[in-house]
Amino acid sequence: MHINKCRVLSDPPDQPLLPIEEAAASHREILKRHIGTLTNNLENAETVYKKQDENTWELKRKMEKRREELDRECEEIKSFFEVEHDKIDKDLLMEENDAEEKLIENERQISYHRFRLSSLLSQTEEKCLQTDEDLLTGIERIHNSYGNRETPAVFSCELEKEIFTLPPHYLGLHEMIGTFQVELTLDPETAHPDLIMSSDRKSVIYRRPDGLPNPQAPTSSPAVLSSEEVDAGRHFWAVEIIGAGECFLGVCKESFVINTPMSPSANNGYWQYQLLTRTCGVVPTGQRKIGIFLDYELGEISFYNLNKWSYMYGIADKFTEKLIPYFSIASSSESLTVGIIRV
Repeated sequence: MHINKCRVLSDPPDQPLLPIEEAAASHREILKRHIGTLTNNLENAETVYKKQDENTWELKRKMEKRREELDRECEEIKSFFEVEHDKIDKDLLMEENDAEEKLIENERQISYHRFRLSSLLSQTEEKCLQTDEDLLTGIERIHNSYGNRETPAVFSCELEKEIFTLPPHYLGLHEMIGTFQVELTLDPETAHPDLIMSSDRKSVIYRRPDGLPNPQAPTSSPAVLSSEEVDAGRHFWAVEIIGAGECFLGVCKESFVINTPMSPSANNGYWQYQLLTRTCGVVPTGQRKIGIFLDYELGEISFYNLNKWSYMYGIADKFTEKLIPYFSIASSSESLTVGIIRV
């Protein structure tokens, strides 16, 4: 009996011929393995396609959400401007009324002065035309009327300030304060002995009664910590500084030991902004309001001048443990009060 044999073109030339049934069975097994591999590849491709399709819809959802947030923020800004407009317009009206009252009063004084001068001129001219005897009668009264003839000065109508000019960061600061401001209190157990804390635990004051630094004071400035700790999120608090001297504001790690000879620095877990106020010179005096914004995940601390609503200084680092708001007054300060306030 004749048995059909064959060789597939892809087979090596020296491979012996095989019966058709046997060759077909061998290649059918190979094809089945390919079918299994292709099936798995197709399933993977379907999964990736489905995931990609989900990502596309997720992107659309995120963009739609951002558009909604944009519309909401625009409405909030619009509402904010309406409120600010009404407030500023009210302030302008009060300033206008005050200026008008001063102008009217000044105009009344000038008008009365004109009347007095005109009346005195008429009396003087009339007196000159009288006889010698009549002229000498009552002449002292005429002479006494010549005093205080200085014309009142013109009232200078100048606006106090451009209250409608919004400085940089104004809107961002308002939103930041409204969203992230937190209530802080000072921790008495961490306060340096030279710091006097208020009963509400919102402020500390440092004074030098003998005018000399404490020789036993640590090299770092007398400090106190907040009772609150931060290990996530974004937080804003404001500080008011009154008086003359030097203070340090910032945050420190939970493990940082305050009121010790160790100098605070970022290397040992302390991040600060140094502020100096003097009784004279170029440094501003009186009340200073400083805003501090901490973004834990982003690793940023920003300091703002709330008197001018402007950005002052920023610190960037990586935070890995709990942080605590830190307040310090230099022992060389004359008289300085640092207090936590709400804006």
